Amino acid sequence: MVQQEYKLLERVSSPADLKKLSLEELRRYCDELRRYIIDECSVNPGHLASSLGTVELTAALHYVFDAPDDKIVWDVGHQTYAHKIITGRREAFHTKRQLGGISGFPRMSESPYDAFGGGHASVSISAAFGMAKAAEMRGEHRQVVAVIGDGSMTGGLAFEGLNNAGASKGTNLLVILNDNHMAIDQATGALKNYLLRISTSEHYNRLKQRLWRLMSHTPRLLRLCQKAGNAVKQGLLNNSNLFESLNFRYFGPVDGHDLKSLVCTLRALHDIPGPKLLHVMTVKGKGYLPAEHDQSVWHAPGRFNPDTGERLGTPSPVARYQDVFGETLLDLARLDARVVGVTPAMPTGCSMNILMHAMPDRCFDVGIAEGHAVTFSAGLAAAGMVPFCNIYSTFMQRAYDNVIHDVAIQDLPVVMCLDRGGLVGEDGVTHHGVFDLAAFGTVPGLTIAAPMNELELRNMMFTALHYGHPFMIRYPRGSGEGVAWRGATFAALPVGRGRCLREGQDVALVTIGTAGNAAARAAARLAAEGIQVAHYDLRYAKPLDEELLDEVGRRFRRVVTVEDGSLRGGVGEAVVAFFNDRGYDVHVDRLGIGDHWVEHGTPAQLQALCGFDEESILQTLRKALDAVAGPQTHSCGA
Repeated sequence: MVQQEYKLLERVSSPADLKKLSLEELRRYCDELRRYIIDECSVNPGHLASSLGTVELTAALHYVFDAPDDKIVWDVGHQTYAHKIITGRREAFHTKRQLGGISGFPRMSESPYDAFGGGHASVSISAAFGMAKAAEMRGEHRQVVAVIGDGSMTGGLAFEGLNNAGASKGTNLLVILNDNHMAIDQATGALKNYLLRISTSEHYNRLKQRLWRLMSHTPRLLRLCQKAGNAVKQGLLNNSNLFESLNFRYFGPVDGHDLKSLVCTLRALHDIPGPKLLHVMTVKGKGYLPAEHDQSVWHAPGRFNPDTGERLGTPSPVARYQDVFGETLLDLARLDARVVGVTPAMPTGCSMNILMHAMPDRCFDVGIAEGHAVTFSAGLAAAGMVPFCNIYSTFMQRAYDNVIHDVAIQDLPVVMCLDRGGLVGEDGVTHHGVFDLAAFGTVPGLTIAAPMNELELRNMMFTALHYGHPFMIRYPRGSGEGVAWRGATFAALPVGRGRCLREGQDVALVTIGTAGNAAARAAARLAAEGIQVAHYDLRYAKPLDEELLDEVGRRFRRVVTVEDGSLRGGVGEAVVAFFNDRGYDVHVDRLGIGDHWVEHGTPAQLQALCGFDEESILQTLRKALDAVAGPQTHSCGA
């Protein structure tokens, strides 16, 4: 990179430096900042398009407000690369999402400028209102801003925050709705259509711009402009303002890429008390044509050539688990008219877009609303359908109550598919799917399956379709094992029954899900040395295969369990409890994720750190073998 390309960028290491720039310099700084984000993300991938869309908005916020004394709360960290760079992390930006580097999301522990963590959607308004109320109670005069976008306003928590904050007229809170008509994919629902009507009313917007140019130079006149604008909207749009009805003063919509207008507007709003909402229109991927033209792909595009837009890297010949899910769901939908798909704003991420394109009337994107996705699925099931509700494991945590009350208690045949189970890698602590087996394992009547490979996933989906009761399938992010599955004849897998994969002696491996593949490789390496380890794949975390575990308990004194999930309350702990209840004298070494937070890094790095990669399993098996006294050979099923 030519140093002079970033001569303004290199002058800014904090918001205080940013404030020294003139407005014209600030505009040129934003151009450099956008190019810097593109260049850095081309070699160290991340969430590109969302951050490109908020460059001017971020610069304007830090130009007007006095962070960290003023609090800026970001909803979903996808938007925050410019924020990180402005607030002193430019030199570390090349380490984002890498082991030991900075996070890709806001982290309170990382910087005083990160007022609140933002890994999951729809939290900003509630959190910011709490900060604003605390400042009010303490007599502190500070500004609190919540920036919500990328579809996050569809989450129920956002409206809970609006409802509560709107009833507190004396609390100083600014909500900025960053409206780009997108989540990861196109935004959906009635709210999107409502915002679209506001932003595309030609007559209203023409009049509004004239009023704002004339009167937005003082807060009092701006309030008059806002009231006039809302009256115009009610007349031209024949629709009351949703946010005004919740006692928020509504301003906008304004162009989120017009830096001068943004700065002017934010300065005016700075001195207006009470709850306010500024509606800002932005373009996801702004300033980089490939990202503007294909916003879903460029949400997180991987490595690419910044000059040509060519995405780099060799595609894996092995199918991703999400594509196995997507293609299998379409196959099942063709076989059974009861099959429907439900996802909360993740059709591309979970590959439900395959069904959506082929049978759009059989697939529902409900927006960022995980709890609603589960209860909506329960309603479909109560009316005779078999919904496959796909939610990332980390996001399913938000629907825990819905799974219990609306699905499990009522014994409804909802198939809950948890994508991104286990350690997901670079997205880090907020996105790892490590709690699902422990959390949902406590729910009566819920079957929990975890495939070891692609064919197992396909057959578990077929099994779930015909089971007739609540069924959860949990599988990881990324490529499978290369097992042939496409077009394979469906086979039902007996519920609650595992299998013996390798006969062995002295020590037994008991695994669940894809963590069993590393265990199988470790066992194979020992077999090459003439040491035979028995390997059992449970297939089901719940119900456990008691017959299989009885065999293990009778024949082995040393057992190693492996799971890609929390050890506290996990499958290994359930196995220990089973042996204890049956009176088996078995020593169990449990491998998985301990009682600590796991940061970001590649999945391989994190599995090694957590101690359940192939090498760690091998070492544990060797120690177990060394501890065995009086070796005796056993065979599976003997």
